Amino acid sequence: MLDKIDSLPFVNQKNAFRLMLAMHVAGAIGLAVDETRELFQWLTPFNLLATAAIVLHFESEKGLKYGLFIILTFLIGFFIEVIGVSTGQIFGTYSYGETLGYKVLDVPLAIGLNWVVLIYATAQLSKTLFSSLIARVVMGAGLMTAIDYFIEPVAIAYDFWSWESAAIPLQNYAAWFLVSAVLHVLFQKLMPNSNNSLTIRLLYIQVGFFIVLNFI
Repeated sequence: MLDKIDSLPFVNQKNAFRLMLAMHVAGAIGLAVDETRELFQWLTPFNLLATAAIVLHFESEKGLKYGLFIILTFLIGFFIEVIGVSTGQIFGTYSYGETLGYKVLDVPLAIGLNWVVLIYATAQLSKTLFSSLIARVVMGAGLMTAIDYFIEPVAIAYDFWSWESAAIPLQNYAAWFLVSAVLHVLFQKLMPNSNNSLTIRLLYIQVGFFIVLNFI
């Protein structure tokens, strides 16, 4: 099935990049405009799902370890969030709104997928910059924490999630770094030869997306 999809002339990274860029531009505009905001909030989990499907498709080393990375990252990311929401002891006291879609144990399933995509993308970028495991893990976790910093104001404004306190606790960023570091070690151990340059371009798109929404 995947071979048949890959054989189609329009299935390539250039077109995938264009599609993801168009989706995020449309999303930024749709969320910023009062008349369309509710619709685009409803579409947000579908955007996340489509983005994940597109970017994960172009992995060069598909196989058992790739599947294991996706499943473990999803489960670890998701259940860390479940514990975090229920106890307030990991990231701080917060709760998820309705924008990210269907929830299990008060956490949207889309959050697990978001952990997969962001870990995968930041790991690819750190691989291009460093050769040592420690440097890759630290860089990857640092990128994850920086991305969360840009996401937070947008997430609060558009009902992705909300915090009990007025200020986002520093504990949140420390926890993001530590959890991300663990997941980056997992990636580097399971997928040392992974190659997917589309993920790096996705990072540029997503950072731009959240920066734009921060200033609208």
